[in-house]
Amino acid sequence: MAASSGLVLAALIPTTGGFAATSSSGTTLGKVTFVGTTGLAAYDGTAVEGTTNEIIPNFVEHQPKNPNLNHVAADGVPSVNGSAIASGQLAGFGGFNAINHRDQRRAGTGPYANTQFTLEPPDQGLCVGNGFVLEPVNDALRVFSASTGAALASTTALNQFFALKPAFKRTAPIAFGDFVSDPKCYFDPTDQRWFVTALQIGLDPKTADFVPPTHLEIAVSQTSDPTGAFNLFSIDTTDDGSDGTPTHANCPCFGDQPLIGADANGFYISTNEFGLVNFPFNGTQIYAMSKSKLETGLTGTVVHINAGPMLLSSGGLAFSVQPATAPSANGNETANGGTEFFMSDLDFTAGPALGIRADRLAVWALTNTSSLSAGSPTVSLTTVVINSELYVQPPNAEQKSGPLFLGSLFHNPLALLAANDDRLNQVVFADGKLWAGVNTAIQTESSPTRVGTGYFIVAVSDPSGSLSASVAKQGYVAVNQENLLFPSIGVTAAGKGVITFTLVGPDFFPSTAYASIDAVNGVGDIHIAAAGQGPEDGFTGYDNPKGVLGGGDVARWGDYTAAVAVGDAVWFATEYIAHPSTDVTTRTLLANWATFVGHVTP
Repeated sequence: MAASSGLVLAALIPTTGGFAATSSSGTTLGKVTFVGTTGLAAYDGTAVEGTTNEIIPNFVEHQPKNPNLNHVAADGVPSVNGSAIASGQLAGFGGFNAINHRDQRRAGTGPYANTQFTLEPPDQGLCVGNGFVLEPVNDALRVFSASTGAALASTTALNQFFALKPAFKRTAPIAFGDFVSDPKCYFDPTDQRWFVTALQIGLDPKTADFVPPTHLEIAVSQTSDPTGAFNLFSIDTTDDGSDGTPTHANCPCFGDQPLIGADANGFYISTNEFGLVNFPFNGTQIYAMSKSKLETGLTGTVVHINAGPMLLSSGGLAFSVQPATAPSANGNETANGGTEFFMSDLDFTAGPALGIRADRLAVWALTNTSSLSAGSPTVSLTTVVINSELYVQPPNAEQKSGPLFLGSLFHNPLALLAANDDRLNQVVFADGKLWAGVNTAIQTESSPTRVGTGYFIVAVSDPSGSLSASVAKQGYVAVNQENLLFPSIGVTAAGKGVITFTLVGPDFFPSTAYASIDAVNGVGDIHIAAAGQGPEDGFTGYDNPKGVLGGGDVARWGDYTAAVAVGDAVWFATEYIAHPSTDVTTRTLLANWATFVGHVTP
């Protein structure tokens, strides 16, 4: 789904429209601004959530809400045999419970104490390297030991980490600060540095209305240790002609769902640009900058490409163009002065309508990335559209029934889980191929339509600046009568991978699951890494006549999972329900989500 904290941006759906431009006329040079330095919180926050001012006032509910939208018509939906669920684990399995909602809500120290909102969903992020695991979620992050799973620092509020205004000042006079969402992170295996990103939107201090300017926030570690100091950078995304930004239609704007990637030369962020008023969609914006300058604390030039119009001839504005990352220092493409690959899907009607479909992918190449360190970089972006298997807008997902805490207080029925839409999740460039997956409606034997996974392994080459791509392997993953939500694929340099997702359905509480994947055999049996212990029981799934705003009927979930390879191992992380929903010692009043971080050697 469009990147959101589960609060304001939950209903943002890319559609055709906006303005038209060519790729050349849509390229501008901007600036990366150094903001200062930061680090993790020195001690745990002590906030205790209340019953008022827990949810940002301008909450926009996720659509669709209809509780009957848990199936789509079977006609034309991919039909496959369900995968088996294995009883054991793959070699090298291990894992631990990571950040949960209680941690997120209580994060914040000093002037940031008790300033967090209650948020759903967590928007899972993950990066691993040098013996550390860094996990960012909406709106907090924490560092763990890769060998033991022990927390190495306190949970830190993202507003505090990025040195922004606190989300909400609860002491008189109360005031709204900065809205932060969609955190991502990346560990650079070459230079041993950590990157953390998020979007920022200003809030009117009295009304919480969105106000300009807006930014992409970037933190880069000063050393290989993520518990140490980070340098902070910012890129203005307002795009109304202010602060050197280009003048785009419908702006002032913000960059929703910032997606990150990297190659040997550059660091890349792709956003979906929306106007701040009524959220008109302008298409994908790509920001390319020198990786080495960020890693050495230097400011520089950012190449800003308005990539949205580049797919108009294929049916609509480009959206959610996923930059790739490589699993090893020598895994990047060096042809054409350095090449960064991207991939996106072509279901231009992505959500909230169900049953819309597509059978094409867009593969992108940004060449001459070695020029990004120059004052005036000369990069070139091209794209090619290829045929693929069918993928279909998914239904919402049923979950296993169980005792509810919040639902019983509100006298609400068990909520469905939002599968959002069928845009691509995470892209990895490994073994000369691009790997990615999508949510899709699917039908298995003796089952109504459910949420399944479509995966794509795409062979790509651009030897002389002439981009070509073709599907090397594709397929579907499903469990009979159950749902698989938000796939992510992590792949080693040798082409051995793991695909992870949430497993949920009539027989399963929301659980962390995974399977092996490779370009020859496809996907193996499904393994449950962490079994859910109760239903999702958070505020977004309920209507409350007493005034706490939730989506009603359909709970926010995801919006992402994450997977990353480190050597021969693949690490993965998903949202799940770690404890019975009625266990008030492990949850807050309004939410009970948790996250699990696991690893195997495929």
